[in-house]
Amino acid sequence: MKILLIEDEQELSKSIQHYLSGNDFLCESVNKIQDAFEKIAMYAYDCILLDLSLPDGNGFEILKKLKKTNKEDGVIIISAKSTLDTRIEGFNLGADDFLVKPFHLSELLVRIQALIRRKQFGGNNNLVFNEIEINLLSKIVTINKSKIELTKTEIDLLLFLIGNKNKVLSKGAIAEHLSGDMADMLDNHDFVYAHIKNLKKKLKNSGSDNYIKTVYGLGYKFQEWYENYYIKHNVFI
Repeated sequence: MKILLIEDEQELSKSIQHYLSGNDFLCESVNKIQDAFEKIAMYAYDCILLDLSLPDGNGFEILKKLKKTNKEDGVIIISAKSTLDTRIEGFNLGADDFLVKPFHLSELLVRIQALIRRKQFGGNNNLVFNEIEINLLSKIVTINKSKIELTKTEIDLLLFLIGNKNKVLSKGAIAEHLSGDMADMLDNHDFVYAHIKNLKKKLKNSGSDNYIKTVYGLGYKFQEWYENYYIKHNVFI
């Protein structure tokens, strides 16, 4: 899961990044509005943590930009400004949650997890897709009720694919999701193929159907109705 932190308090920013990284999130950070504009224009985030008091303006400008460009990234405002008017304006501009400073990092984590569940997985802690079940808190994956051993990257990849099922995802989009803006520094995205291959093999060996399809020249798709469905179920159309 990928987070963008927009915060100019250096020590707080470092603390949040360290804490979220220790809880298996990929956390990028910026401290100015213009840098945030560049990030959200280039990348998609599971959650944006937004401070309102930034050196070059008000964080509400970022919410306005997200709304104008129809971006669907979840947003949690983290701010010492706790007036009712401030909270109402934030929600009216599209924020999903509001956390008043100072706060416990453990509460921030719970808020992020809840937001991602609501926006991507219908508010459930357990994501169930046919024979595949993923506990979003413990990151335990089971196939037909039997636990399967996946790496952190493979779990992130599986969640990203299922969360975008029936959509074609380019290798670049997958690389960016797994590596953040570091993906831009790589000569190629061949590591995506390796992760896809390993994930498909582990799912197949554990008894899962083949949902991950290669769309040649474009990328990959987690396809709900796979090509062998009609043959497997003796249905002909």
